[in-house]
Amino acid sequence: MPSIVSIRNLTKTYSTGFQALKSVNLEIEEGEILALLGPNGAGKTTMISAICGIVQPTSGQILVGGHDVVRDFRATRSQIGLVPQEISLEPFEKVFNTVTFSRGLFGKSPDPEYVEKILRQLSLWDKKDNNIQSLSGGMKRRVLIAKALAHQPRVLFLDEPTAGVDVELRKDMWSVVSDLKAQGVTIILTTHYIEEAEAIADRVGVINKGEILLVQNKAELMAQMGRKQLHVDLAEPITAIPEALASYALELGSDGRSLIYTYDTKRERTGITNFLGDLRSAGLQMTDLATRQSSLEDIFVGMVREKP
Repeated sequence: MPSIVSIRNLTKTYSTGFQALKSVNLEIEEGEILALLGPNGAGKTTMISAICGIVQPTSGQILVGGHDVVRDFRATRSQIGLVPQEISLEPFEKVFNTVTFSRGLFGKSPDPEYVEKILRQLSLWDKKDNNIQSLSGGMKRRVLIAKALAHQPRVLFLDEPTAGVDVELRKDMWSVVSDLKAQGVTIILTTHYIEEAEAIADRVGVINKGEILLVQNKAELMAQMGRKQLHVDLAEPITAIPEALASYALELGSDGRSLIYTYDTKRERTGITNFLGDLRSAGLQMTDLATRQSSLEDIFVGMVREKP
């Protein structure tokens, strides 16, 4: 699939000497949902701002739809919709007028039918005549998305779009994102809610300290890097792991009534059969066992911790 956004050797160093981005290379495929994960200060917002022309790169090149964001600013910006972290809306303006005005900023002629379509899609049509100040925080975020879509962009950036939004509304917004993808919109999502990436992303990127650590298909990432854990419940509590089991990667549960055996799903032999045999030989009786696949959150936290 062709790239709609191409980032090559992108760096950003501020006047203070702080290097927010360090030679970032990234290809974003047309029509995909890319979730960009990273801790606070990792460089997520700086990278988005550079792509959108808000921040001037120190070096490197960014292409959007084949156009350079510095030389062809208008051509690139017209293809991009941005939903920022901060809610910045005119409080006394009506919802319909707010979205219509955003369309005009990009030189698009008025199209009430298209604006209605967006508002209905985002469950805002019944609020079209409401002043912005009367809306809940979640509804205001929907208005931000409507504004970003008003000029019919090919690429939509969602910078922490569900921050401060309740769980139910968050899931509604995931559905909206999936619908936009079905219409061919490319979506780049930054989030602290890793379950969002796990639920809707096609690929996952991890950024930390201004560097891209990886970008990979979500399912492949979890298959290649995911670990499994075997949880064994014991009939009687123990205070320490027996010497006979010392060679296994074991953790003792806080109550002493369970053992957790971590193993690599990629290895030809998991060692589970030998472990269970040695468990019996050590005189321990189990009452139950279950396996747990590591989540995307486990993988993300592990990668960030490993990065010096």
